[in-house]
Amino acid sequence: MPRGRKIVIETDVNDELVSNYKNLDLGRIRKDRTRVEKNLSGSLATVFKAAQNLYKQKLGEEELKDGHRLYSVKSAYDYLRGKNVVISFRAFGGRIERGTIPYVKVGRKRYIPQDVLDDICNTKAEFYTVKEAYHEYKKSNPKINFRAFIGRIEKGSVPSVKFGTRRLIPREAVEALTHVSNNYYSVSEAIKELHKGGIRIKRNAFERRLDRGRIPHEKIGGRRYIHQNVLSELVEKEVALRKQGRG
Repeated sequence: MPRGRKIVIETDVNDELVSNYKNLDLGRIRKDRTRVEKNLSGSLATVFKAAQNLYKQKLGEEELKDGHRLYSVKSAYDYLRGKNVVISFRAFGGRIERGTIPYVKVGRKRYIPQDVLDDICNTKAEFYTVKEAYHEYKKSNPKINFRAFIGRIEKGSVPSVKFGTRRLIPREAVEALTHVSNNYYSVSEAIKELHKGGIRIKRNAFERRLDRGRIPHEKIGGRRYIHQNVLSELVEKEVALRKQGRG
């Protein structure tokens, strides 16, 4: 790579997805969740008291559902499926048994309040489970394995939050990371692309350029990434500079 003449990269990447990812506030998400759980707890206490009276009235299942927004386990499961929450009935029952899905008892039967079901739907719309996040991200980064993905979560390069015993990944974070995989090069990938264009440069020299801000890049999850358009301009100008040197 010719020395002594600096290349100025003019490509300006204004990436809203990356900006949103960097501004992701996990602390705010946790506070919001604490508030939701507090409201649910209050709602459950009210429903529990009402359930005692309902038992004395010997109301039928349809009356409980229509008039008091209480669902039997089977009706609750059907409600979630109707809202596109994909979960097996066995797994759903297991979460009820473990108490991760709150319920009230009317007589000997368990009922789930609609507020709890709606919270499950809202959480599903905003977050992935770890496995769901992995499979979604793997579509754009087929080389990554589940163990490596877990490692990134543990290191904090893939942001996550814990609600009770569940670890969840914000959907917007997965969307941004997928976008980066599709539109940016890691440092190693960028150097390979430069070599393909006939431009020889050592990793240390390339990283010095990044350090000095001569190659625009983004730092995402502790790693540096170069947008495809930036690298295309770099390759083009390096080739042109080489030709001038020969001329």
